[in-house]
Amino acid sequence: MSYELSKLSSTLDATDLQLLAALQADASISNIALADTLRISAATCLRRTKRLLQEGWIEKQVAILSSDKLGQLIGHSVTALIEVSLDKQGEELLQAFETRAVQEAAVQQCWRVSPGPDFMLVVQVADMPAYLAFTQRLLTQDANVRNVKAFFSMKRAKFGTQITLPTT
Repeated sequence: MSYELSKLSSTLDATDLQLLAALQADASISNIALADTLRISAATCLRRTKRLLQEGWIEKQVAILSSDKLGQLIGHSVTALIEVSLDKQGEELLQAFETRAVQEAAVQQCWRVSPGPDFMLVVQVADMPAYLAFTQRLLTQDANVRNVKAFFSMKRAKFGTQITLPTT
């Protein structure tokens, strides 16, 4: 998928887009190496990166851990993709469920979706007893939860975080 540069906010120029693309690929790159890659000064690179952070173009910089390695070490071995449909979809009720879901440590992602279920959750827990405890806390005790459909990951074929950016 590609986008036209002219359709983006005028606050982003080609250098900003190159900077965002480089940081998406590897946020651990040093400012000097990043500046060299973009052929700009280190001071300019740092100033632009800080501006992109302050303006919210970059939400946060994180390390993505290996769930397979950690699963072997500490037991995070169950990943569930869960569809949740609520009985009533008033904005206050949707927001109430969303607030509770995002407060759960096991919830890695929470999406409000349409059509179909109201929410899609990506949940990571140690084992099935932990999954049962999670469902009882979040799903069973909420009288507004009408339907839950869970899918359990057998294998993760792809995981990514990069957003396709326009090229100049």
